[in-house]
Amino acid sequence: MAFDSFAVVPAVDMQDGEVVQLVQGERGTERRYGDPVDAATRWVDAGADILHLVDLDGAFEGARANADAVERILDATDVDVQVGGGIRTAADAIDLLDRGVDRVILGTAAVENPDVVGEISAEYPGSVMVSLDAKDGEVVVEGWTEGTGLDPVEAAERYADLGAGSILFTNVDVEGKQEGVRTEPVRDLADSVDIPVIASGGVATVDDVVALKDAGAAGVVVGTALYEGNFTLEEAKEAVR
Repeated sequence: MAFDSFAVVPAVDMQDGEVVQLVQGERGTERRYGDPVDAATRWVDAGADILHLVDLDGAFEGARANADAVERILDATDVDVQVGGGIRTAADAIDLLDRGVDRVILGTAAVENPDVVGEISAEYPGSVMVSLDAKDGEVVVEGWTEGTGLDPVEAAERYADLGAGSILFTNVDVEGKQEGVRTEPVRDLADSVDIPVIASGGVATVDDVVALKDAGAAGVVVGTALYEGNFTLEEAKEAVR
C-alpha cells in the first residue's frame, strides 16, 4: 500500500502544458516552473516515491487538457502516480488506471455522482482517491468555485463506505499562501475514517509537514514550498522518518 509510511508527495500541477502553482486555486495567480516531465523526473531523482499530477485546465474546464504531459511522465518515471483534474466519468478513470496510473483523484465527479466511486473501485479496488477541498469548512467543487453544503467529515465517511481507497483533503483557506497549515480539520478527518487521509494546502516549512503527520495524516502533498526551495524533499522525508 502506498501509504504504509508517511508520504511526502511532490505536486506537479499543470496548466497550458507547464508546471504552475496557484494561490488558493485562483487562475491568474500562477507561478510557472517549466516542463512537467522535467519537474517529475527531478522529484523522482530527489527521492519521491509518489507523484501527484493535476491537470488544472481539466479541473476548471471539465475535460483533461494535459493528458499528453501525464503520458510522458508515466513513460519517464517508475514511481507510484496519482492523477486528478478533469476526470469526470468512470471510463475516464479506468482508462488512466489501465494505462498504469496507481490512483485517480475524483473531486467534482464524486460529489455529483457518488456511485462512480464504487463503479471504479469494483474494477480497481483502492484506486479512487476522493478529493475533498474545503473552504470555510464546506466542500467546494468546480476548481474551488462552487460550494456544495457538504461537511468534509460526513463526506469522507460516505466515500469510505462507497469504496474510496483514500481521501485527499485540501484546505483552500491556506492553499498556496505558504503561511502554515491548519491541523484541526485534518485530525477530524483522520479520526473519522479508516482509509488514509492525505493533506494538502499551506505547507511552508518542514515543521508543517511534521504537524500534519502528528495530526494523523498518512501523507502530505507539497507544491510551492518545494518549488521555491523552502526545504528539500530529502529534508522533509528525514523529518518524518
